[in-house]
Amino acid sequence: MTQTWIEISCDVPADFADVVAEFLTEISGNGVCTENLNVDAFSHDEIQHSSQVTIKAYFPSTDPIQTKMNEISSFLEQLTSQHPGLTLPPPSLSTVKTEDWSSSWKEHFKPMRVGRRLMIVPSWEEAHPRPDDIVLQLDPGMAFGTGGHETTRLCLELLEEIMDDMPTLQIPSVLDLGTGSGILAMAAARLGAGRICAVDIDPQAVEVAQENLAINNLSEQVQCSTTPLESLSGEFDIILANILAEELVRLAPQIMERLAPGGRLVLSGILSEKEKLVRMGFSQQPVEYCETRNQGDWVALLYRKVSL
Repeated sequence: MTQTWIEISCDVPADFADVVAEFLTEISGNGVCTENLNVDAFSHDEIQHSSQVTIKAYFPSTDPIQTKMNEISSFLEQLTSQHPGLTLPPPSLSTVKTEDWSSSWKEHFKPMRVGRRLMIVPSWEEAHPRPDDIVLQLDPGMAFGTGGHETTRLCLELLEEIMDDMPTLQIPSVLDLGTGSGILAMAAARLGAGRICAVDIDPQAVEVAQENLAINNLSEQVQCSTTPLESLSGEFDIILANILAEELVRLAPQIMERLAPGGRLVLSGILSEKEKLVRMGFSQQPVEYCETRNQGDWVALLYRKVSL
């Protein structure tokens, strides 16, 4: 079924892309698209960043679009007032259909390596893996998580290291909170996890994740749903939460209830400037801070639940 969406675009210097993208994500409730980047590269390290980027957010045509435009314009004006010399053009608006949005970015999504042996390959591309590579075929559709964004890469790298450090006979359970495309859940399955739950509040993301699980023959290994965190049962040895910093803090008590004693917690989706906010939010929880990983303007935090 074709659905009409409203696309609002903001042209900003690359140094301000993350802060604008985070605001647009919050106001839209959906992922955003960053353009004007040369991403036709096999390795993430080869990507060359442009001095200007275009951040695009998408809203259902039934939303109060003029109100959204006013909010975005006010945010951009506030940003320029805080940074003398910064000039930002007003946001632009256009109409797109679902099939246009879900396929227009595909020409830029190429195979990439993450961590030591994970290889992410678009479902429409041919893979050329090394002998020990773990290949994940992916069609993210309109869900977040191609593996190219720093937040997803940080999660994948930490997950691989956690799984490699597991005792030989231990088969850990994994919760992928905010699964998006399902990439983290699929990586967990291929790395040897046992029980895996992948949840997302967006039914469309769950549908995309289920399709990707089917592509990789992992449907039987991963339970994928819109089940709220508080409604999940049991505990998990590993929890991966790649969502907004404020949501991580809000959900901290519920996340702790689902994390098994000694379990590992990976928090991502955090701008560097909000690391302190998240660490303070978890400071009263029964977890031991292990480390912070950085990529670009983003961080991921690794915790271990202490036994009471």
